[in-house]
Amino acid sequence: MKKNLCFFLALTFAVCFQQSSAQKVKIPKVFDKENSIIVPSFKLPEVKDLPEIRELPDPLLGVKKYKDWAVRRSEIAAQIQRYGIGEKPSLEKTQISSFMDGDTLVVEVSRNDKKLVLKSEIIYPKIGTPPYALMIGTSMISLPDEVFQGRPVAKMVFHEAQVNDYSQWRKDHKERGEHSFDKLFPEYKDNGAYSEWAWGFSRLVDGLFLLGEEKTKIDLKHIGVTGCSYAGKMALYCGAFDERIALVIAQEPGGGGAAAWRVSHTLDGVEDIDKTDYHWFLESQKENFSGENVYRLPYDQHELCAMVCPRALLLLGNPDFKWLADESMKVSAEAAQKVWEKFKISNRFGVSIVGNHGHCRLPEVQFPEVEKFIDNFLLEK
Repeated sequence: MKKNLCFFLALTFAVCFQQSSAQKVKIPKVFDKENSIIVPSFKLPEVKDLPEIRELPDPLLGVKKYKDWAVRRSEIAAQIQRYGIGEKPSLEKTQISSFMDGDTLVVEVSRNDKKLVLKSEIIYPKIGTPPYALMIGTSMISLPDEVFQGRPVAKMVFHEAQVNDYSQWRKDHKERGEHSFDKLFPEYKDNGAYSEWAWGFSRLVDGLFLLGEEKTKIDLKHIGVTGCSYAGKMALYCGAFDERIALVIAQEPGGGGAAAWRVSHTLDGVEDIDKTDYHWFLESQKENFSGENVYRLPYDQHELCAMVCPRALLLLGNPDFKWLADESMKVSAEAAQKVWEKFKISNRFGVSIVGNHGHCRLPEVQFPEVEKFIDNFLLEK
């Protein structure tokens, strides 16, 4: 195949999907809380005190056993919010309510006499019986209908503009501080869009959990998220920061998604930390970590990927589009894979980079890979 690079870090066709007999701790595939373990706040250093780290930071720093991973994951999450995207704030349960309007899920979030409303229609499958597994698309589901055919998987879309309506294509987008999220949380008006979108996505999932499986007809243990391009980054942030998501499929996420900032800094013509859309990130990320200062960033994007562990993650790349920095994503993926390997669950992680197709146009050669992850982690086949 012309210009085709295809490799697998987790070949689902060859891996035995059973826990190793030596694995003493049963590793969960998903959790029933946004954050399964709340750890004390981390005191993170000021930017001026950050050391230079030339190699990719170790995602398993201080992790000897699986029980250590929750603390390390929380530390990585704190770093990403502090230095990269801004804080994803928490809410009291009393501030969230939800109901079904026909097949449309409606979630209302109230704070300081302000209200934010999320709406999304659930498209139920014509086969199978409820409760159904669910795939949520960030902005849309770009995966082709063929990969869902014959599978009892419901679909819905997280309409991110209901939270933060910035768009690279619309001229009427609002600036920082003017989004619906910002009216609820004016103290976080400097956030990047990805923290606000991840927050809104979790509120949509809150709505499903508040109503339960009987009212929504959704299997709450088998929810996935997917997106492509800027929405591929969004899917990765949403899935990484919410442990109720069993499967993340990030399609062609590019720089700021799975591609390591450090590696992209060494490449020409790619989306790196200097050349990305800063509506998506904290402005301070560019101020503090542009150029050679990228090596002072205490984390990198392989650790965003690793935050999905022990849940399932599939990364899809397209080397025909240099801007996506798939060479960098490959390095990042290999580093992230070590976390799943550490806990002997490497079958829950995969990456496939295949060319000779349009942007966000999944080629048929990748259908089996996507279908395999859907079957194993949403349908438990």
